[in-house]
Amino acid sequence: MKIILLQDIKNLGKKGDIKEVSDGYGRNFLLPKKLAEIATPENIKKAEAEKAKQKQLEQLEIEKSKVLANNFKNLEIIIKAPAKDGKLFGSVITKDIAKELKKRNFDIQEKNIKIEEAIKKIGDYKIKIELPGKITAEFKLIVEGLDSHVNKK
Repeated sequence: MKIILLQDIKNLGKKGDIKEVSDGYGRNFLLPKKLAEIATPENIKKAEAEKAKQKQLEQLEIEKSKVLANNFKNLEIIIKAPAKDGKLFGSVITKDIAKELKKRNFDIQEKNIKIEEAIKKIGDYKIKIELPGKITAEFKLIVEGLDSHVNKK
């Protein structure tokens, strides 16, 4: 039985793929659960048109990611945090970095910001960002310390 997948199915294929499956698997599992439809000539045309449209959208997304990645090349972000003797009280995490990026009109989600571990010291760091289309970008993060408030007499 020839079917068109309506969803990604592990070990079978991705949405829009045309597959040959056993009659029982198609009739008793895939079709009733609306995971696939029968591959009629009309449905095949529709699936191919949808796939072409999806590919075009992905290509557009990759182009946007490349432009965005280019904007990160010379970017430097400074985060000031309370510190003493070069060590931060607490740490700088992806949430803090995302907030600073948002202030500069970069809408990057925390999960796309890659740091190996929380930043706990003053210094310069290279931060990687994963963008759609498997594009990565890097920028420089400078962590500066705010001296702790000590009462001096």
